[in-house]
Amino acid sequence: MNPLTLGRHLIERLGTEVISGIDGVGRMTNYLMRYFYWQTKPPFRIRLIFDQLYFIGNKSLFIICLAGSFTGAVMAYQTYFGFKLINVDSLVGPVVAITLAKELGPVLAGLIVAGRAGAAMAAQIGTMKVTEQVDALEVMGINSVQYLAVPRILATTLALPMLAAIFMFVGNFGSWVVGTKALLIDEAMYFSKLGEFMYLQDIWQGLIKSIVFGFIIAVIGTYFGFQVSKGAEGVGKGTNLAVVWGMISVLVLDYFLTSFLIQVL
Repeated sequence: MNPLTLGRHLIERLGTEVISGIDGVGRMTNYLMRYFYWQTKPPFRIRLIFDQLYFIGNKSLFIICLAGSFTGAVMAYQTYFGFKLINVDSLVGPVVAITLAKELGPVLAGLIVAGRAGAAMAAQIGTMKVTEQVDALEVMGINSVQYLAVPRILATTLALPMLAAIFMFVGNFGSWVVGTKALLIDEAMYFSKLGEFMYLQDIWQGLIKSIVFGFIIAVIGTYFGFQVSKGAEGVGKGTNLAVVWGMISVLVLDYFLTSFLIQVL
């Protein structure tokens, strides 16, 4: 292949990717506008919202508690041996608590929910799409976005802050157990330093992040579910895209939210 032909192919490929990206942004914007419109329209499907809250929140409790407790425990170990070198091992408690509240709690809870609930949303809606159940809803006069997307997005937006708060709590419990029982940090010193350096704004920062993460994860999961086509292969592809883009969104948004919230709170 001569250089001229190769250059033309590269430009064509780049143009195709740019057009595809712009088209994707347009589709997502249109989907968000439809969501915000139907969110305020009756009937308000409260039972569906509570069903999704149970699935996203209650069904995720075990893995959230397991991940949170061991995250706090291993952070206490790593922080202790680093701080011991400069004789400030009494600061293990507040450092772990602040890190869990601001970063690890909302981010890891978001990643867990994206991998579990985000994938489930895309798979459920995608399966309904390829089996024409979504079309059947529309024929019966039921808007598919209102019936399928709105309850899932609202439930995830409400559930993730609660899961993040539980992650923070069990993470701090794991840190306390390891710090005071295994590493023999004085318990009174542990709690006094915790109260001295930990502020309510730190917890609020993590909770605000988790609200945004929950909304974005659910929007992405439901969006890719509605985009599914080509049968079972399309369901698998849509589920994979929902998980990948959900996790990427959490990690990228974490940086921008941190930059913003540090200035505001």
